[in-house]
This record gives sequence, structure tokens and C-alpha cells, in this order.
Amino acid sequence: MNKNLPQDYFGRLCRAIIEFDMIQKGDKILIGLSGGKDSLFLTYALSILRSRSATPFEIAVLTIDPMFNDTFDTSELAEFCTNLNIPFYTKKVDIAGIIEKNNGDDPCFTCAFFRRGAINKFAVENGFNKVAYAHHHDDAVETFLMSILYSGQINTFLPTTYLDQSNLTVIRPLVYFREFELKETPNLHGFIPIPSPCPMNGLTKRQEAKELIKDLEKNNSALYAHLGAAMRGSPTSTLWPAELTREELYIKHLHFWNKKVTK
Repeated sequence: MNKNLPQDYFGRLCRAIIEFDMIQKGDKILIGLSGGKDSLFLTYALSILRSRSATPFEIAVLTIDPMFNDTFDTSELAEFCTNLNIPFYTKKVDIAGIIEKNNGDDPCFTCAFFRRGAINKFAVENGFNKVAYAHHHDDAVETFLMSILYSGQINTFLPTTYLDQSNLTVIRPLVYFREFELKETPNLHGFIPIPSPCPMNGLTKRQEAKELIKDLEKNNSALYAHLGAAMRGSPTSTLWPAELTREELYIKHLHFWNKKVTK
């Protein structure tokens, strides 16, 4: 297979990997491949990087079948990986059954939690030290906005995260790519992403955040860029201090009224 990426794409891939210390010599990286456009591109891009890099590393792919239906066929994904000379694995995880047992409560969290757990477990059992996910810049910005709107916290996922309980490092090499770029990804040799089996596809809080950003951009073309800038650590940020605990507030109350602090 004649593999290639535009120089701009390859440059941003390398920038993320170098800036956030994602790959070191001898790494064994397990890619989470769902069959969607993002994870297909990540698999393809890392196969190109593997062939060009002076830092040797290994990659393999794992696809989780969440058992939402009986028609989840991974044969085309397996062929795609074979053409890239990447070992392909698949594993069934009854996420649909778990969601049903939970009466459908918080299905997105349940799916993500058990999917990640299955991938991490497979990685540890098979000697991988890193897991690669295809989260892009839009995912990070949407997560940032969702955290503010739905949990009152300023958070998003990190490009590189070490999981001390499993001794795995999670990397996200596509953090400098926008989603619209991946929708028209070149050089995948005609491979069409497989449809998502998720019954909640397009009906999630993430989709709400995506549509909210799109709607707000109609009146402020710089809105997405501003959200992206706010997501990065900055010496110019001005935030209120953390809320005091009841004990801390009580002590300050005593000091204010010049009362003796007793334990």
C-alpha cells in the first residue's frame, strides 16, 4: 500500500507527539479502533509515522464490539489493518447488557467506562505500555465546555495521561486536528468508516455541546478559538479561589470576630 499524508497533517501529528512526549523508543502502543473516521485516520497516520520515525515503536489495534446489535462486522477493519501491516484484535464486551441492567441511566458514561476498561485490561495482559485514542481538538473543546455547563468544573482530557493503577499511558495524537479535517481525510484508499452501532449516536450531551458551539459561532466567528485558548493553561487567567470547606470557613469566621480557635 502506498501510504502518504499531506505535510501539514504529518507536521501536526508530529508536533503533538513531540510536544506532549507521547512516544518513546520501544513503546508498544494499542490503538482503540472503533471503525469511525477518527480512529481510522489515527491508525493510518501512526502506521506512516512508524515507517518514518527514527524512534522505533510497535502498534496494534483493538476493536471493541459493544454488542448493541448482531451485525457488528469487523472483517473490513481487519483487512484495513492487514494492509497496513498492523496486528488486529477484537473483543466482545456486553456494554448493551450493562446499560440495560442500569435501566438506561447515563448510557454514554457507562459505555465509555467499560470500553476503556476493556481496552486497558487487554493492553496490560498483552504487554502494551500505551493506549492511543483518536480524540481530536473538537473533542477536547467540547469536553471543556461540557465540564463547565454540566458539572461546574473547568476540565478537559489531557493529551498524555499516565494511569498509575494499570501502569499505562494514554496518548491522543490527534489533538491538533479539527473534526472537519478528518471528515474529508485523504489517503485512506477508499475505505469507508463503518456506521456507529451506538443507539444514542447523535443524541448525546456531546452533540448538544457541538451544536451549541456551532450556533454561537454564527454571531462570533472567534468563539471556538477563544474556547480553545481558555482550555490551555495561561498566566493571564483570573479565577476565583477554590470554595472553602465548612471547617476552613468556620476558622476564618472565628478569626474575623476575634474569637479563640479551639480544637
